[in-house]
Amino acid sequence: MTSHTSTPPRRPRPGGGRIAANVVGVVVSVLMIFPVYWMVLTAFKPGDELMTYTPHFATLHPTLSNFSRAIHAPHFGDALGNSVIIAFSTMIIALVLALLAAVAIARFRWYGRRAFIFAILVVQMVPMSALIIPLYLMLNSIDQVNKLSGVVLTYLAFVLPFSIWTLRGFVAGVPAELEEAAMVDGCTRLQAFFRIVLPLVFPGLVATSIYALIQSWNEYIMAYVLLSDQQKETLPVWLVSFVSAHGVDYGALMAGATMMALPVVVFFAIIQRHVASGLTAGAVKG
Repeated sequence: MTSHTSTPPRRPRPGGGRIAANVVGVVVSVLMIFPVYWMVLTAFKPGDELMTYTPHFATLHPTLSNFSRAIHAPHFGDALGNSVIIAFSTMIIALVLALLAAVAIARFRWYGRRAFIFAILVVQMVPMSALIIPLYLMLNSIDQVNKLSGVVLTYLAFVLPFSIWTLRGFVAGVPAELEEAAMVDGCTRLQAFFRIVLPLVFPGLVATSIYALIQSWNEYIMAYVLLSDQQKETLPVWLVSFVSAHGVDYGALMAGATMMALPVVVFFAIIQRHVASGLTAGAVKG
């Protein structure tokens, strides 16, 4: 009898296309991360390393003097407080209004519904810079120029269309039969919304909140145009104070930019856990 030894199957080698895709992914990731790394690195560099012509990709003498100058710069506390008020006010108001509008679009049929959806798409195509003068004149007519409330109203005009469009998809993805079953079991329409629809669209609320916060936190042009008082300026406008006729204080500028990025990073880190819990709740159907 002849014994046949079975050879284990060979693992297929990764193809050239997969390797190329991995290389492209690594290159794109490095290109995206490097500006953030350079900003943080510059924030910790001493003055003699900042002014050299030869770039240093690491520092042997990190310092906190740049952060000290940024924190003690005029109106830092005012700018931080104004940015927090504007960003979180815009985010909360946008979430409430966008969720109500998304439910109305996805659940009800009313006259002008398609025109409203088309208007949402068109508004997103209009650049903000094209509306600076009309918005300024309109806000000036209602005495909202140089006021934080006027900036919030302006940001809502640009954040709401995308927020409504995003949440509409989440609400439309929830079967109406789930609400009907809950109402058959004795829930009112409002109770069915809070117990059935809201947990299922929670991931959409989280994604929308991140978008609204980032847009209103980082916006510069409208805040610069509408807010003329230094006590009312936001952090992006405040950062420009490090650029003067005498030169640019790169260390303090990068330190301020690093501190400005921290609240958004912390907010995303906190909210990320709720994304997982919202997805879990949305996957369970009683």
